[in-house]
Amino acid sequence: MNAPDSSFLSREYNNRELVPDHPQYLARWTEASLRARSTMTCYLDRRYGDMPGETIDIFPARKGDGSCMMFIHGGYWRALDKKDCSFLAPAWVDAGVSLAVVNYDLCPKVGMDEIVRQMLRASRWLWLHAEDYGMDQDRLYVSGHSAGGHLAAMLMCALWPLFDARLPKDLWKGGLAVSGLYDLRPLQYVDFLQPDLRLDEALALRLSPAFMPPATRAPVMTCVGGDESSEFHRQNALLGERWRSALAGDIAMPGRNHFSVLDGLAEQPSALFQGARRLMRLDK
Repeated sequence: MNAPDSSFLSREYNNRELVPDHPQYLARWTEASLRARSTMTCYLDRRYGDMPGETIDIFPARKGDGSCMMFIHGGYWRALDKKDCSFLAPAWVDAGVSLAVVNYDLCPKVGMDEIVRQMLRASRWLWLHAEDYGMDQDRLYVSGHSAGGHLAAMLMCALWPLFDARLPKDLWKGGLAVSGLYDLRPLQYVDFLQPDLRLDEALALRLSPAFMPPATRAPVMTCVGGDESSEFHRQNALLGERWRSALAGDIAMPGRNHFSVLDGLAEQPSALFQGARRLMRLDK
């Protein structure tokens, strides 16, 4: 990279400053998530590993073809929780798709490389236990928002049989990355992130999916809100360019900011929800 402008990068990546009413989104998600967990059939805090954050919530669909979407929350790898995203479940379950919302331990308690390993363990657990919850092992998809978009992309690069010989090469049949971060090198120079993320150039490059090949031919879709910062648009375009062979589409969400874009995954008529359905081949 050229000499970074740290003040520019700190502005571009500070989504809470860029969206002054972000507390309203977070409060609404919390309320809707609590309602979903209290009114829907769900299996909460299933353990996929031994570390405190290694838990997953399952919202099974009673109809459909056994499809499941695993969703990974954002928060710059250092904030938020799976329970903040249960609000996505009603739209997906109503559409006949089980939703699995996964948790992970947060920085700086663990490093970002450990969070990636936790997502590998979560993926393995879901594949091994899919049938216990009425899901089809051959109909598993992964999605994520912001930091979760990064983690979803990392999972599309995973060499599953090397991680565990029981796993198929194409464990995930497709991935959806929303407002994700795929080149982590600029984050070294973001003053409010670096104390928790503790990135250096080598680690940032090693954890940047834009500089890795997808492991299979499974389709990947991307999305960034039309009103997001130029850096998030750059990140989105970079993955699309680097992963052209896997890219099944970039979903336009005009007028959406870094928070409101996620609402699209809870709104069946939205372009984002319909794009995810296409990714899962549910639009036939």
